[in-house]
Amino acid sequence: MQGPTLVTGAAGFVGGHLIDLLGARGIDVVAWYRTGGTAPPDNTPIASSSQTTWQAVDLLDAARVRREIAELKPAAVYHCAGAAHVGLSWGDTARTLAINVRGTHNLLEGIRHAKVPARVMIPSSALVYAPAERALSEDDPLTPTSPYALSKLAQEMEGVRAIGDGLGVMIARAFNHMGPRQDPHFAASGFARRIADIEAGRWEPEIAVGNLDAQRDLTDVRDTIRAYTSILERGIPGRPYNVCSGRTITIRELLDRLLARARVPVNVRVDQARLRPNDVPVILGNPARIRTELGWSADIPLDQTLDDLLNDWRARVQA
Repeated sequence: MQGPTLVTGAAGFVGGHLIDLLGARGIDVVAWYRTGGTAPPDNTPIASSSQTTWQAVDLLDAARVRREIAELKPAAVYHCAGAAHVGLSWGDTARTLAINVRGTHNLLEGIRHAKVPARVMIPSSALVYAPAERALSEDDPLTPTSPYALSKLAQEMEGVRAIGDGLGVMIARAFNHMGPRQDPHFAASGFARRIADIEAGRWEPEIAVGNLDAQRDLTDVRDTIRAYTSILERGIPGRPYNVCSGRTITIRELLDRLLARARVPVNVRVDQARLRPNDVPVILGNPARIRTELGWSADIPLDQTLDDLLNDWRARVQA
C-alpha cells in the first residue's frame, strides 16, 4: 500500500493552500506544523478533510524527524516549512539558517535512513540568482545577497546531495507569490490588511510604505502550488524550475490597484524606516522551462488575486 503525502509547514501560507489542493484531489495527507503552533491556525480557514492528519513536529529535532518518517513511509513530500521573510532574515540570521538548512537536512536524512522511495519537492527562491534587470532563467548565475537567499541556495544543495544518495528531489525556484491568508509582513497582504482596518474604522486613513519602485514577478499562490504538484509528479530530480509569470508589476501599481478597491479614501506616506538598503530593484523570471516541459502556466488574473486577498482581510477584520 502506497504511503501518504507529507506536507511540512502545513499550517503556513503556502502549506495551507497546498493542503486544500491535495485534499480536493482526494490525496491522503499527513500535515506537519510547528511545535507549539495550532492545527490549523485560528486565523486560517483551511478546508481540511478527514484525509488530513495533523502532527506537531520540530524539524530541528533530528531524532524525532527520523522516527516519524520511518513510521509514515511517505510516498511524496512537499517541504513547505521554513523561515520565509527576506527582511526578517537580517535580524535573525541564525534562526533562518537553522530552520531552512538544518531542517531540510534532517528531513532528507530521515527519508534516506528510512529507505523510502519518496519524491521530495523543495521550494527554493528566485533570490538565489544574481540580481539582474532582465528575465532570469534557470541557468543564470547563483549569487544570494541576503541570509534568506543563502539559506534557500543551501536547501537546494542539500537536495542535490541527497540525489546522490538515491532520493528523488525536485527543486522549484519560486518568484513572489501572494493571495488570501498571507502574512501581513509581505507587501500586498500588509496593504490589504491596512485597507480593511481603515474601512472598519480601526486605523487612521493612512498607509505607511517603503520602496514603491521595486518591480516584482507576482503569481497567485494557488497557481504556485499547482506548479509544485506538477514539479513533484513530473519534474526531473535536481533540475530547477522557475515558478513565475514572466511579467513584472511595480509595488506602486500593486498598491494603486488595491487602493482603487478601497471603500474609503486612503492616504499614502513614505516611511524611511521601511526602505531596505539591499532591496533588489527588479525580480523577473523566465517560465519557459516549466511551461514547455510540464505544461504549467500562471492562469489566475492579478485582479482576482487582489479581490480575494482584500476580501479575505475584510472577513478577518470583521471576525
